[in-house]
Amino acid sequence: MLRCFWKTQEILSTVEPANTFWTRFRGLLGREQLSEDCGLWITPCNSIHTLGMRFPIGVVFLDANLQVCRVLPEVRPGRLSPWVPRAKSVLEVNPQLLVRYPLQKGDRLEIHA
Repeated sequence: MLRCFWKTQEILSTVEPANTFWTRFRGLLGREQLSEDCGLWITPCNSIHTLGMRFPIGVVFLDANLQVCRVLPEVRPGRLSPWVPRAKSVLEVNPQLLVRYPLQKGDRLEIHA
């Protein structure tokens, strides 16, 4: 499993990669919730939807260098995100994570084992 760091601090202990057709297609569908220490990293990706989801998510759009392009603090179920041209991947998280760690455009994340 992967982990996510911001300013040398671990912010997610579990990052699930969604980098195949099927893992990207499934995403977070069918889950009841997303714990605060887990996230889904969708790549490649520059827009998302929450159609069919049961809970809101926080969305962090990242460029090729894992620099934050845009943050959507809470996307409710049944919504479409804007298209973010520079984004190469998206990190979907529990909205409370973005309250605890206020990521902003220009911040850089590290995602690794």
